[in-house]
Amino acid sequence: MADVDVDRWYAELDRLHARIGVRFRRSEPRRRARQYLCGLVSGLARKNGWTLAEQAGDVSPDGMQRLLRWADWDVDAVRDDVRDYVVEHLGDPAGVLIVDDTGFLEKGTRSAGVQRQYFGTAGRTENCQVGVFLAYRSSQGHALIDRQLYLPTSWTDDRDRCRAVGIRDEVEFATKVQMARQMLARALDAGVPVGWVTMDEAYGQSKYLRVWLEQRDVGYVVATRRNDDMITTTMGTARAEIEECFQQAKDEAGLDEYQVRDWRAWYAHITLAMAAHTWLSAARSLAANGDLAPATA
Repeated sequence: MADVDVDRWYAELDRLHARIGVRFRRSEPRRRARQYLCGLVSGLARKNGWTLAEQAGDVSPDGMQRLLRWADWDVDAVRDDVRDYVVEHLGDPAGVLIVDDTGFLEKGTRSAGVQRQYFGTAGRTENCQVGVFLAYRSSQGHALIDRQLYLPTSWTDDRDRCRAVGIRDEVEFATKVQMARQMLARALDAGVPVGWVTMDEAYGQSKYLRVWLEQRDVGYVVATRRNDDMITTTMGTARAEIEECFQQAKDEAGLDEYQVRDWRAWYAHITLAMAAHTWLSAARSLAANGDLAPATA
């Protein structure tokens, strides 16, 4: 590809970085966040602290670890910036919000939220963390716009264990359905254009959530134990969309390649990986519309 195409491709990344850059109080973590994003969308075979640091020209991963664990920046504000960027590039009144969760395999017992629990990707119980996500889909593409780390009661009932990984005392147990509602509320309150919401049976069977959507005057197509063929087909399409979204975010933006245990660091990495994947999704949309030459970062 021509160099000018690469320049235009990365100019779009700079626009996204400029948007989230105001959330960093100091220039050093702001600069390092851009390096982190560039590493996540690079062709690196592995995208962990060491490889991202080497890509940035550092001799150790300490700087990248500081970015995730201690640097002064508003992780949730960046999450909201990512959502707004998605709406700007992919937004459509007929857009769909999709709720689903995905697992992150772990070997030990000290990472926030880890325990033996159902790992959907493998279809069996594994030692893992589980993140609940909200994705946005339109005719222009799809991207993840929100995330929450599920904390089993084995964690929330043990405050010392929580404090060891930086989980604040005010963080209480929440079901995955409650997390889904919180994320949907954030999206709807922010004015995300949406035609309807879709969820699989794990969420769709919750009357609490369905009634809440009706109260918000939001249409939904959800899987329950007694769906008809049309709903089953629609759900299959939506699930395929978010599974593709998860896979792209993992394969192309290192969503699952973190090496951190702390609560805050999980959110920091996942949020930056969402930003990286969002940039790729927006760039694909621009390229499809002839506004940006396609490229591989």
